[in-house]
Amino acid sequence: MPRHRHREHHRTERIGWLRAAVLGANDGIVSTASLMVGVAAANADRAGLMLAGVAALVAGAMSMAAGEYVSVSSQADTEAADLARERTELATQSEAEHRELAAIYVSRGLTPDLATQVARQLMAHDALAAHARDELGISPQAAARPVQAALTSALTFSVGAALPLLTAVATPTHLVVPTVTASSLVCLVALGALAARAGRAPVLIAAARVGFWGALAMGLTAAVGRAFGTAL
Repeated sequence: MPRHRHREHHRTERIGWLRAAVLGANDGIVSTASLMVGVAAANADRAGLMLAGVAALVAGAMSMAAGEYVSVSSQADTEAADLARERTELATQSEAEHRELAAIYVSRGLTPDLATQVARQLMAHDALAAHARDELGISPQAAARPVQAALTSALTFSVGAALPLLTAVATPTHLVVPTVTASSLVCLVALGALAARAGRAPVLIAAARVGFWGALAMGLTAAVGRAFGTAL
């Protein structure tokens, strides 16, 4: 009978893109909604309110993309440097690298003899991959991808920022503060719950955490806008 390969799907494989997507959408909602609520609380007219929302969307998306690209590029540079050094050591100190890999397996519970055999066989198959995975903690699934992270963050930020912006467009100016605040909090809680469910984390805790910080950000910004609007 043909043997079917069992393939398990682990949530850790999603961490890279999930982190960037959730962070981008969350920041898009919080920063844009907070800015618009603050501007509305300062008694700005609709033109000023829409300008603030669009500016927040564009500037925030670019900021998120640039930040993620620089951050993940630094990680990629570090990984590349570590792999280059490991490649050199494998070429010049092969036996020492074998002992080092075997010691890692011993620390994980294998007997010294078995660890030596495993290390030798893995190095014969692909020495650099074995050391990258077990010594450096670098795997193809978790490898740093700067462009992917930047595009994901910019796109998800824009989607998140569009939610309070579109809400404000469809809402009378005098109702922008309560409407944008309420709709944004609903979206934030839903986003937190969705991210937690995708990663099999506690849903209620994640949703409450995101909702709390979103409410705090919008509340403080509204207070500042109202104070400056009164003063001016």
